[in-house]
Amino acid sequence: MIYNVDGSLPWAQSHAQIPTVDVLDDRRLRIYYSTRDQANLSRTGFIDVDSSAPEKILHVSQSPILELGTPGTFDDCGLMPSWVVTHNGLKYLYYIGWNVRNTVPYHNSIGLAVSDDNGDTYRKLFPGPIMDRTASEPFFCATSCVHVDNGVWRNWYLSCTEWVTVHGKPEPRYNLKYAESSDGIHWKRDGVVAIDYANDQEGGIVRASVLKQPDGYVMWYSYRSHRDYRENSSLSYRIGFARSTDGIKWTRLDQDAGIDVSPEGWDSFMVAYPHVVDVGGRLHMFYNGNGFGKTGLGYATSFQ
Repeated sequence: MIYNVDGSLPWAQSHAQIPTVDVLDDRRLRIYYSTRDQANLSRTGFIDVDSSAPEKILHVSQSPILELGTPGTFDDCGLMPSWVVTHNGLKYLYYIGWNVRNTVPYHNSIGLAVSDDNGDTYRKLFPGPIMDRTASEPFFCATSCVHVDNGVWRNWYLSCTEWVTVHGKPEPRYNLKYAESSDGIHWKRDGVVAIDYANDQEGGIVRASVLKQPDGYVMWYSYRSHRDYRENSSLSYRIGFARSTDGIKWTRLDQDAGIDVSPEGWDSFMVAYPHVVDVGGRLHMFYNGNGFGKTGLGYATSFQ
C-alpha cells in the first residue's frame, strides 16, 4: 500500500478508490483516485509518484480536479475516475457519475472531461453523460477502459445486466462489454460481451485494464460473487485475467492473473480495480485492497 487519504481535507475523508494511472513523462506517473467526504459524496484527486519507484510520492493534490454536477445532473452525487487517454495534445478523462435512486441504491453513467495542460486542470466536456442506459442496456454503465487503436477508439466498459434481491436488498450484476467510436464521444454499442459471468453465482466483473502486445491483447479486471461479497472474503473481489487476438473475443484465464489476496494486512480480504501500465518494460499493477479502497491504493510489480 502506497497511499491513503488522511482525513485532513474536507472533500477527502475516506477511500482512495479506483486508481487510474496516467504516464506524465519518463519520471512521473499520475494516479487519480476517488475519495469521499463526510456525506459519502465522491470526488477525484490525484497523487504523482516516481515511475521507477511508485512508493515515492512526489505530490498530492489539495483540491478535487472536478466538482459535483448541479442538482439533477448525472454526477451530482459523485465522480470517480476510470481512464485517461492522451490524444492530439489533449487528455481525455473518462469518469463515472453517480446518482442516488429510490427503487435501487444508485445509478451510474460515464462522463468525459478534458485537459489541455497535461492534466493540471480539467473541464467537463458536457454537463451530461456520453454513455448511459440505452434501449438494449436498460440499467447502468460504469468503468471504462479506452484505447485509440489505428484511429479507432475502443472501449471495454462495465454494463449492468440486472438487479437481484439478496437478503432483502437489491444488488447489481454487471459484466464487461465492448464498444467503438470514431471520436471518443459517440459510441457504437452493439451489446458485444467482452468478459461474461463464469457462472450464475458470479455477480460483478469490473474495471477492465487492457494492454496491446505484439501477439494480441491482455486484460486484467476484478470479479466477485453476487452474494455476501462484503462479508465473506472468498466471495469478494479477486483480480482476473484474459487474452484476445483481436480485443473483442476474449478467453478468461483467471488463474494467470498473477496476484491474490495477502495473508494479512491492507489487501488480505479483497483485491480490486486493477490498472496495469508498462513502465520501461516492467508491468506495474495499481489496485485497491480491503473495503473497496477504504484501506488505500497500492501496487504490485511483474518480474517476468
